[in-house]
Amino acid sequence: MIAKRQINIEIDKLTKSIENAITGDSFRTEVLPLSPKDLKQLKKSEWLFNWAAEAKNKNKLIYKLIIVNNPGIVHGLLSLQDKNDHIFMHLIASNKFNRGAKKVYLEVPGNLVAYAC
Repeated sequence: MIAKRQINIEIDKLTKSIENAITGDSFRTEVLPLSPKDLKQLKKSEWLFNWAAEAKNKNKLIYKLIIVNNPGIVHGLLSLQDKNDHIFMHLIASNKFNRGAKKVYLEVPGNLVAYAC
């Protein structure tokens, strides 16, 4: 039996920015490939998935969402695979501080999904 996996995320809006949940200030974002250096700097406690294991699969490409001119903080991650006739989204996640009722920034998943599309 093949296990079915579902992506369960909330899309606030589809934009090229993220919004501070408290102040409403908007920050332009970029989606960039996750480098090996970036991968080493990820803290396991901040993520729901094992991104190091995901990155070992050479068929998958991992992307990070950052605020323009602030590449040191990764707000979200996305794992994609080009299946020739479609793009398959394996994993998507927001950093711990961007999840739940007390998230710092809105629209992280929306930015990543928009990029995948």
